[in-house]
Amino acid sequence: MYEFSYHKVASVADAVAAMSAADDGKYVAGGQTMLPTMKHRLASPSDIIDLGGIAELSGITVAGDTLTIGAMTTHAAVAASAEVQAMIPSLAQLAGNIGDPAVRNRGTIGGSIANNDPAADYPAAVIALGATVHTNKREIAADDFFTGMFETALAEDEIITSIDFPKPLAAAYMKFENPASRYAIVGVCVAKTASEVRVGVTGATTCAHRGQRLEAVLNSDFSSAACDAVEIPLERMNSDIHASAEYRAHLVKVMAKRAVDACA
Repeated sequence: MYEFSYHKVASVADAVAAMSAADDGKYVAGGQTMLPTMKHRLASPSDIIDLGGIAELSGITVAGDTLTIGAMTTHAAVAASAEVQAMIPSLAQLAGNIGDPAVRNRGTIGGSIANNDPAADYPAAVIALGATVHTNKREIAADDFFTGMFETALAEDEIITSIDFPKPLAAAYMKFENPASRYAIVGVCVAKTASEVRVGVTGATTCAHRGQRLEAVLNSDFSSAACDAVEIPLERMNSDIHASAEYRAHLVKVMAKRAVDACA
């Protein structure tokens, strides 16, 4: 690693102040991406602002039909939460299958969606469940949050504080995972509410997105068979050593069908 200054802050205000004073500062949540990136000298921030000491950013609460998860809540805590298991069991299952125990006990939901890795699991659920991302400055709808590969609507000094998830009638997340990393080669989350069906897709393209073609058929016929009629555009699909564009397009439909069946 290159030399940098480390700041362990105790409040969101202190974190923002430290970022304002830095030449090229970066916030760190669980550090599961930033630290390896620095180790390989792919990034060299002047300052690291550690959010781990901010108690107000952790925790899980329920108010009516809204589940709120603090940004610094770990994957392991989400997976083990009785509130999450009762409100949105598929979200607890998703969290419990991220990486390995070391990753789940350090990585955080806020860090994951702020990083927006193209193969991360949470973005698909945030999109499908129609979540709202709260920051120290504003609220951002799921549809507006993920903007590109490793890019979000967040400003450089903006901090995610919590995420609100409305309770669906049913939801399920299915992924075809890399056996080593458990990252999603393709992951699809399907959520059904009283008014609509939403589909979030991750791993297939350079950024998590709504599966609008799948939504169109599922809003008319909520059955796995309905997905067969959907044409997934190959030109948008990722292609790498793990899977070709054609295979990923096939997996999108297969995972969608499995998610729909799991919602039944």
